[in-house]
Amino acid sequence: MSSSTSSSETRWRGFAATFALAAAGLVSALLAFAFLVDPYDSGRSPLKLKPGVSPQGPRTAAASRGRDPQFSGAIFGNSHIQLVSPEALKQQTGIAFVSLIAPATGPRESLVLLDWFLRHRKEPARALVIGIDVRWCTPDASLPVEKPFPFWLFERSPAAYLAGLMRFDVIEEIPRRLRYQTAKAPQRARPDGFWNYEEGYEVQGFHNDPARRARLLEPIQSGGGNATGPFPAADALRALLARQAPDTPVVLLRPPNFVSALPVPGSADAAADSACRDAFAGLAASRPRTALIDWRIDRPENREPDNYFDHSHYRLGIARLVEADIAAAINRFR
Repeated sequence: MSSSTSSSETRWRGFAATFALAAAGLVSALLAFAFLVDPYDSGRSPLKLKPGVSPQGPRTAAASRGRDPQFSGAIFGNSHIQLVSPEALKQQTGIAFVSLIAPATGPRESLVLLDWFLRHRKEPARALVIGIDVRWCTPDASLPVEKPFPFWLFERSPAAYLAGLMRFDVIEEIPRRLRYQTAKAPQRARPDGFWNYEEGYEVQGFHNDPARRARLLEPIQSGGGNATGPFPAADALRALLARQAPDTPVVLLRPPNFVSALPVPGSADAAADSACRDAFAGLAASRPRTALIDWRIDRPENREPDNYFDHSHYRLGIARLVEADIAAAINRFR
């Protein structure tokens, strides 16, 4: 090998090493900067930052909302409990509620958010409301996740959180975070997390479209298909509550469904639905100040098409009735 070839190889190795070190330094600097500006207000930054976040999706905004000290009660679940208003529950119970719902989520995500909320209370939570829809009926112990969810954001492990910061959407959020922190009167995501989907459904014509109305009237099976168990979501919820909120009042809500989405009595779908209900009724019976409210039944409000946009998304009129039932249960616990 000639001396010129050896010299060229040496220069390339030096360049590669320098490039690698520069890249590592840049990544480390970006990671440190992201940690300091705390893009989703997780509370991990050592800096004194403005509370709250700019308007964003509930999956990431939950990090800020879930640790907000002004709230002593919380609502968990997906869009099937989304219209339950924290403000309405506060008016009826005197407890300041925050909505930590995230659409298209299931028990695994709700349990993570429940853990986040409970471990950020200086005083024990005063009440918890948890939407128990068909996703909670799964026999799969892994509690499958249908849509992406930022589990890293709610990790107990600092290392796991730091690893989660190394993603493109975090880089995109940093400029918005900086604008929020430096603006005199920044636009802030609603602190209590309430998100009224009715307006969006109306804009899309869900209520007045004859084709959508026809689909609403078509019967569907929605029992979950698990008639024999196990029900690992119920077991996981029981364990989490026993560990972190043994004396906290809890309301488990089986959200409303339109009558065409209710199981036909005597069917396999009905057997699965009943088995799941029994699992959570057993959970409620096993701990103090816990109630199961079942709106997944045949009742007049669930037979009125004008009360629904689709089989499982109801309108504000039903939400107001559900809120009253939740508040009455919480007030009875006293």
